Amino acid sequence: MTNSNIPSFAVGSKSFTAVAINIASKAGEWIQSKLGDFNKLQTKYSSHDLVTEVDKGAETMIRNLIQTHFPHHVVLGEEGVAPGPDASKRALEQLSAAEYLWIVDPLDGTTNFVHGFPFFSISLALAHKGEVIVGVVYNPVHNELYVAEKGKGAYLKGKRMQVSSETKLIDSLVATGFPADRAGALPVNMRGVQALAPKVRNLRVAGSAALHMAYVAAGRLSGFWEIGLNSWDMAAGALLISESGGKVTDTEGKPYSLHVRDVLATNGHIHDEIRQELSEASAIGI
Repeated sequence: MTNSNIPSFAVGSKSFTAVAINIASKAGEWIQSKLGDFNKLQTKYSSHDLVTEVDKGAETMIRNLIQTHFPHHVVLGEEGVAPGPDASKRALEQLSAAEYLWIVDPLDGTTNFVHGFPFFSISLALAHKGEVIVGVVYNPVHNELYVAEKGKGAYLKGKRMQVSSETKLIDSLVATGFPADRAGALPVNMRGVQALAPKVRNLRVAGSAALHMAYVAAGRLSGFWEIGLNSWDMAAGALLISESGGKVTDTEGKPYSLHVRDVLATNGHIHDEIRQELSEASAIGI
């Protein structure tokens, strides 16, 4: 157990961040080795929500590695939860009281992985009493590992990340997603797309919320929003952004927490302007 003399990032001599980096690297190496070499493709919540044995295998690997290092920690992983937003909400509610909770997306961007489109990631976050203290997002194809510790900054390849400096929407490159919930979240998100597309420099939809948020942290994107995400899509990315000087809220502007499903993440400068546009378009939630 921790005490007041031990940083929240370690138990005894074990660094949470070092373990997270090691796990993400191992899982990423294995996932990349399976690119184009998976056998079973299944759907989950909808025909657009895909899962392969690679997702499941990666999560099993990650769970085993976490519990080897920290046997008393709790793990919330995407593939261990029944499909659909209600099941995701219940799973988080049941586990959120844990002292140490790992929030895992073993393969964020499964559709991209299935098609060989090289934009997918492993996302690992560690929450201490409900607050994210470590976040790691790893893109194995590009060998880019994004790492953040609460209060210690966020880094990519040893260099501290900083969000972009755009102050106007018209100068901003913004990303979103096309939610798997075709009946609920997608139409809402599309209203946001229609409202923002003429107001920004351009929009990107690359298919991995975790990587989109990492790109905001790295200054490659000015902002990102999406309706109907889960905690494992954005827990690590939210810490990356806040530790890089950006801002993460829900789409109504309320502070980020693990329970947020409709997220707005920006460099901070354009945050209020995007939120206003989404609000006027009735695109802030289901």
